Amino acid sequence: MKTKPRLQRRSGCPISIALEIFGDSWSLLIVRDLMFKGLRTFNEFQAAGEGIASNILSDRLSKLEAAGILTKTADPADARRFNYRLTQRGLDLAPVLIEIVLWCARHEDTAAPPSTIRSMRNNRDRFVADIRQRWSAG
Repeated sequence: MKTKPRLQRRSGCPISIALEIFGDSWSLLIVRDLMFKGLRTFNEFQAAGEGIASNILSDRLSKLEAAGILTKTADPADARRFNYRLTQRGLDLAPVLIEIVLWCARHEDTAAPPSTIRSMRNNRDRFVADIRQRWSAG
């Protein structure tokens, strides 16, 4: 496996590093679409309803791949298309995203299904395990 060169960091602060990876309007939404919605292709991300421009989507997918959050493989049915998958590093974001969802649901009106919020709130560990299991099976 080839290693990618490490980016020059602004500082060693964990928050600063996370912002370098996810500090734009789209990256966490792409991770969300992979993790919670099971989207896997460029066209699925494009149709997710957030209104991301194709050049921005392409750029963010490349950056997330370079950061080791997702991988890109040729679609076995059509080699011109690619499928994206969360890596272990990407899956490790599940507890973080769950906490963000719960925080927002506590303080804002959201479109998140109440049953999903309840499931996240009542058994975070099971919810994360289910996500990991879906990705290991798929």
